[in-house]
This record gives sequence, structure tokens and C-alpha cells, in this order.
Amino acid sequence: MSAFEDNLDVKLVSDSTNSGRGTWRLLSPLVYHSDIAGMTFTVPAGFETDFASVPRVILAFVMVGDTAHEASALHDWLYTAHLVSRAMADAVLREAACASGVPAWRVWLLWAGVRIGGGGKQWNGAATA
Repeated sequence: MSAFEDNLDVKLVSDSTNSGRGTWRLLSPLVYHSDIAGMTFTVPAGFETDFASVPRVILAFVMVGDTAHEASALHDWLYTAHLVSRAMADAVLREAACASGVPAWRVWLLWAGVRIGGGGKQWNGAATA
């Protein structure tokens, strides 16, 4: 069964970066068992994330911002580490958000956002979720 093995343990590194989203550092590893990928992923302690890179357009942020932090940190790491394809990384985001109890409509919006906006520089170097 897909699930996070532990809770997200982070510390704010800077609150003035990433268009106000801030940068957060994992203080301990984040382990996720993925059925869809058939793998267990471990985001290492020390990895930095901005969680979901949702544009600060009011409606978009209200609908999907500040949610699915565990899934977003995992997704940022998958975009950095390239252990799976971009499509699989996005599918794992969707699966992990569901496993975390995020409502299905919000999960779909997160997934659609990364499928539309996650290519280019995000996949090729800058993490986004």
C-alpha cells in the first residue's frame, strides 16, 4: 500500500525566496512506498524544497497552495534526482497526495499543474511541484 513511512520534518531556511514560498530543509529523511512506481523513495535529510510551486494568483493558491507538503517535497526531489521519468514523478505526486488524504479534486489540480507547467527548466534543474 502506498504510504509515507514517517512525518515530514523540516526547518524554514529562508522565507524571502521562491516568490515568497520560502525554502525548507528536511531535517530527517522522508520515506515513501509507491505502488505505482513499484519503488520506495527516500528524500534525504538536507534536501531543500519550496513545496508546491503554486503561482501566487489568488484563486490558484486558495485552491491548491499550502497543501500536500509531503507529496510536494517528494516530487521536488524526484525532479532533482531523476530516478524515474517526469511522467512517473508526476504520477507519484498524485499517488502520494492521495495517500496523504488530500481531497481528490485538489490532487487532480496539483497533478494537472505539474503536467502543464513542470517541463522545461523545472524538470531540467529547478525543482517544482
